[in-house]
Amino acid sequence: MIFKDYYKILNLESSKITPQELKIEYREDADDATLKKAYRKVAKKYHPDININDEFAEERFKDINEAYRVLSNSTSKRKYDRIWNNNVGKKKKYEESQRKNGSKFSEFFTMFFGNIVGEEEETNNKTNKKIPIRGENVETEINMSIEETYYGTEKKISLRTLKGKMKTFVVKVPAGIRNQEKIRLIGQGKAGINGGKNGDLFIKVNIQNSQRFKLEGIDLYTDLRLTPWEAALGTRATISTIDDTASVYVPKGIESGEKVRIQGKGYKDGKGGRGDLIAEVKIIVPKELTNEEEKLYKELEQISNFNPRRRAN
Repeated sequence: MIFKDYYKILNLESSKITPQELKIEYREDADDATLKKAYRKVAKKYHPDININDEFAEERFKDINEAYRVLSNSTSKRKYDRIWNNNVGKKKKYEESQRKNGSKFSEFFTMFFGNIVGEEEETNNKTNKKIPIRGENVETEINMSIEETYYGTEKKISLRTLKGKMKTFVVKVPAGIRNQEKIRLIGQGKAGINGGKNGDLFIKVNIQNSQRFKLEGIDLYTDLRLTPWEAALGTRATISTIDDTASVYVPKGIESGEKVRIQGKGYKDGKGGRGDLIAEVKIIVPKELTNEEEKLYKELEQISNFNPRRRAN
């Protein structure tokens, strides 16, 4: 007869303490909550609903239920603990037992416990009833533009279920959601077991930079394109924001790469405020000139002493 370590099956063990200490920690003092928590964890992992056509998982699931039925029953638990001390205390190796076709419990269980659990079920159904197990959460990601997340929108996403079918969800994305923030759809994860609640679906939002704007924190970055004469003489330029336009003062002599900050015109902060819009200057030289423009540039060339390649003394 091969001994079955029910505590090991439920992962109620530790290699850092002795079997005697295990007896104190898990057997005499363990409450129902500890046992149920351990049972739920391993039962979820090996449940046939999520391990389709997996014979090993099916057999392990039977062992898990058998272990819980014994350890959750005070009479069978006391009897088993005496057997456990004689076997685990001698460091006998746990092995999977071979089951007979149609047998509800293993040969080890029947020989040592007989109908103890069955008899107790009549007077203690509460202890031995199936425990509801909550379904696992599911996570996925969606990519959205800055403009979409700034204003908020609805997005459709399709996910493949365990049975291979596609399921479509309509996701309401709130205005001003932050990059990599998650949206939770309650009850849209994996199905629960034994009447347990379904898990949740978490959707992580990845905000993609657009051609016009780049997002860093709650600040938006964009380009401020200037003509050579605007940069040299200074000007007041009109710049597009994410939801409007703004007038910005450009000091004379500004250079490419310098930045101009426009307060309160950035991304939403989730508290009713906004970040800033930071515009980086890019001086754009015309590729084609009229005759008059070319004449003026040549005149400027003759009268100007400016030479950007000249090294300062």
